[in-house]
Amino acid sequence: MLPSGTPAHRRGPVVERVTNWSLRHRAAAILGWLALVALAWALGTFVPGTDARSSPAGDAGTGQAVLDRQHTREPFWENVLVQPRSPAATADLATTLTSSGAAADVRSAVSADGRSELVTFRITGSGTGIRANLATATAAVDAVAARHPAVRLAQAGDLSVSGAVDKSIKEDIGRSEARSLPITVLILLVVFGSLVAAAVPVLLAGTAVAATFGLLSLVDNWIPVNSATSAITLLIGMAVGVDYSLFFLRRVREERAHGVDESIRIAARTSGHVIVVSGLTVVLCVTGLLFTGLDNLQGLTAGTVLVVGLAVLAAVTVLPATLSLLGARVDRGRIPWLGRRRTRSAFWAGVATVVTRRPALWTGLATALLVLLTVPALGMRLQDPAPAESLPRSIPVIDAAVRVQEAFPGVTMPAHVVLWNTRGGPVDSPALRRAIDELTAEVPRPAVVVPVDEALVVRVPLGGTGNDEAAGRTLTALRETLLPRTVGRIDGVGYAVAGRTAEAHDFTAQAIARAPYTFGFILLLAFVLLLVVFRSVAVPLVSILLNLLSAGAAYGVLTLVFQDGFLAPLLGFTPYGGVLGWLPMFLIVLLFGLSTDYHVFILSRIRERWRAGAPPRQAIVEGTASSSGVVTSAALIMTGVFSVFLSLAAIEYKMLGLGMAFAVLLDATVVRGVLLPAALALTGGRLWRERRRVPDAAAQVPAN
Repeated sequence: MLPSGTPAHRRGPVVERVTNWSLRHRAAAILGWLALVALAWALGTFVPGTDARSSPAGDAGTGQAVLDRQHTREPFWENVLVQPRSPAATADLATTLTSSGAAADVRSAVSADGRSELVTFRITGSGTGIRANLATATAAVDAVAARHPAVRLAQAGDLSVSGAVDKSIKEDIGRSEARSLPITVLILLVVFGSLVAAAVPVLLAGTAVAATFGLLSLVDNWIPVNSATSAITLLIGMAVGVDYSLFFLRRVREERAHGVDESIRIAARTSGHVIVVSGLTVVLCVTGLLFTGLDNLQGLTAGTVLVVGLAVLAAVTVLPATLSLLGARVDRGRIPWLGRRRTRSAFWAGVATVVTRRPALWTGLATALLVLLTVPALGMRLQDPAPAESLPRSIPVIDAAVRVQEAFPGVTMPAHVVLWNTRGGPVDSPALRRAIDELTAEVPRPAVVVPVDEALVVRVPLGGTGNDEAAGRTLTALRETLLPRTVGRIDGVGYAVAGRTAEAHDFTAQAIARAPYTFGFILLLAFVLLLVVFRSVAVPLVSILLNLLSAGAAYGVLTLVFQDGFLAPLLGFTPYGGVLGWLPMFLIVLLFGLSTDYHVFILSRIRERWRAGAPPRQAIVEGTASSSGVVTSAALIMTGVFSVFLSLAAIEYKMLGLGMAFAVLLDATVVRGVLLPAALALTGGRLWRERRRVPDAAAQVPAN
């Protein structure tokens, strides 16, 4: 606490000096922030650029790179399921599609049970004309369906499915924006009981997200930024932006309640320091994703780093200036019975008192609960869903894709065997055609050979769902046995297997192979950061262990719900037997960063009490009581924001939402409210290696 009369401009910690500048130059701080947001938005809107293209990992990336070097692109194919089999409808469809001018290479095949027929055709045209021709071909299919009402014609192919996925993602992003804001505002109203106080964190977080989106538009010129990155950046930005503002504003109100004049500067020295440490930890932890070498995660890393960095900047500059400008008006628009100014949580004080009396018992019970929740994760199977498995069947194109998959396994997600001349020039030759015939004779479904400029692409159905174990076995056999034995015998011919199945397989394989580097980096980083902040070896060790227990429990719940199907009807999805390949790594990276908010905040309060002379057990109880209330509020906001993902259509978003919401809520209650106080009590006074004041009368007054 600053002594009475301390000059506002005195030198001190960096965060406090920055805040002091903002307080002395309130207009410059606020206008400067608004100018930064406007500039970022303008750059993203008006500066021209081209979207960076993502390159798949492994062998799939090699094949895609060959196709990218060609002057023409691989054509798009569509499938129409005719069910029940009707030669008349099939003939009518083939004639109508061919005469439309939008389709070529129309061919048909009969299912193994003879009850269905599949009509496959190539969309003609190039560039923007492809989408127009797709619409023409789709209209032709609808016209034939109208002429044959007793027959089902279900269309699903490269463009129609990808279009449905893109549309669903855009709708999901819109829903996440519309639903996350009311939840956040409602929780803030309960916490502060004031319309103005609730609006400040939302406005700061919203402007930070807006600036991030503008900057991401520039970043997309060099780093691939997909729609999933935008959705995740939005929710992370709102969650951390509101949390940081909540920590700061709550501390200011507590100090004012104690009659302290320098409340904003004290908040900067305490909560501001915690915010900077937490934000730095999130940023550095997320950079661990770069160790994977997967450029799909580079955009996600960039988005998270930008939005968290901007949220921290706003919390220590424009937020203090805004609070200073508002003064007591920050509490205007009060709502009765809400936001009572409690600086101490009686509930968490009671919990901490109970667990610190018998710390060994409660440590054992809480640890046993987390370990029990982790057990299902031992059977986790990393597997990305096929498009037809990602979205609900209520979408017509997805329902069609499922029906095509059931009648003709593997057709909707074929492997793309890319063949090229390693010496340059065209690759096609009679010898290669004979080798391709040998190859296609050994695959379960008819393959399609497509020339792409100087290369050839052989579309080989893999069987199964396209992303399951059966497809994986076929993919492995294709790469390791069939291709080396056929086209691999021809001198000067290079080959690689691309396509959705191959890309998902190679992505997961590389993520698993690089996971030890990512995890090692995060663990070492977390240890060093907490060691520097708290100057104690025990604190980072305990923190890392607790984070691992939280992550393990989240993994177990993800496996139980999404892989095994527990609660699937309630959450509105159909389990496909796996968990997203990148999710466990991303979840632990994000959890390690975000949980630092709560961990550092609680430990800082406990250390304040300990340094003021309180006995270890009393310091733990009082520090927990004075911090867990705001931590619980922050966790509820973050849980509410991530829970929005559960209401979205794509199963990938549902997984991320449940994993993060459950992990954060568990971390802020069982871990930080029960296990942390119990674990600290077991260490006694050996936790801190610092000098502390001798207890006096002042120590009996709750510090800050």
